[in-house]
Amino acid sequence: MNETAKVTKRILPLAGLAGVSALAAAGIAAWGHSELDKFELKDVTVPLLPPGTLRGKAEFRLLHVSDLHMISGQDTKIAWVSALDSLNPDLVVNTGDNLSDERAVPDVLRALGPLLARPGMFVFGTNDYWAPRLPNPFSYLLGRKHAPSYVDLPWRDMRAAFLERGWHDATHKRVEFQVGTVRIAAAGVDDPHHALDDYPLIDGPPNPDADLSLALLHSPEPRVLSRFAEDGYQLSLSGHTHGGQLCLPGSRAIVTNCGIDRARVQGLHDFGPMKMHVSNGLGTSRFVPFRLFCRPSATLLRITETSD
Repeated sequence: MNETAKVTKRILPLAGLAGVSALAAAGIAAWGHSELDKFELKDVTVPLLPPGTLRGKAEFRLLHVSDLHMISGQDTKIAWVSALDSLNPDLVVNTGDNLSDERAVPDVLRALGPLLARPGMFVFGTNDYWAPRLPNPFSYLLGRKHAPSYVDLPWRDMRAAFLERGWHDATHKRVEFQVGTVRIAAAGVDDPHHALDDYPLIDGPPNPDADLSLALLHSPEPRVLSRFAEDGYQLSLSGHTHGGQLCLPGSRAIVTNCGIDRARVQGLHDFGPMKMHVSNGLGTSRFVPFRLFCRPSATLLRITETSD
């Protein structure tokens, strides 16, 4: 056998293996893309309210939505989110990253339309302010933060529409209001993932006369969660992580894209004395339109009275 034949004999199996790997990768990508519209409603119960608060009502329903990352024309997402109004939530909390397209504000308002008629609060993420950019996949997997694009999105128009419909902007504000029999004290910060937060603006414990105290932040950064927990807030609400987005079986996150640990990248957990809920989110960056073992979701938190 001449030298050329020997080389060819070694290369052909490698080429075949590369072909199989490429087909497998293409199959995984297609599956991951198909998961984008397989929305799920998560349902959790959290006993937080003082006995007697609900006056015979079974629960206070809080609907947590986050990370819509809306792109113009995503009709399936619009219909699914809009239908969440049938859950009859007492309060809607939106923790940001609504946009992934400069033309998407009308579609965000279509999706949230009926929910905007209910009591609500919001904080924004950096993908409300600035357009997404193509990330370096290796940096992402290594947990390295990438700089925003600083290409402005029309977030002011979206914010104005939210406020016009009666939702509270909790960004660097302490907000107090009552829904039914439940007195709420809430506070929020701007997106801490890119150090837009300024906690001293809301520093201090919530009103002790409140029945329910809520902390809002887009990214669940421990340095900010610690401040909320120390001040005595009962429940924090955040998004940003997409639940890990590209997970191992069992929805086990590979990265969190923030400072929170992988065990608490999604769902309800303890953060010291405070409960924290991290949403899987309802969308993805337009540049990474895939989900693996981590479907998009919203969460209904059924807040009940404690047994004390």
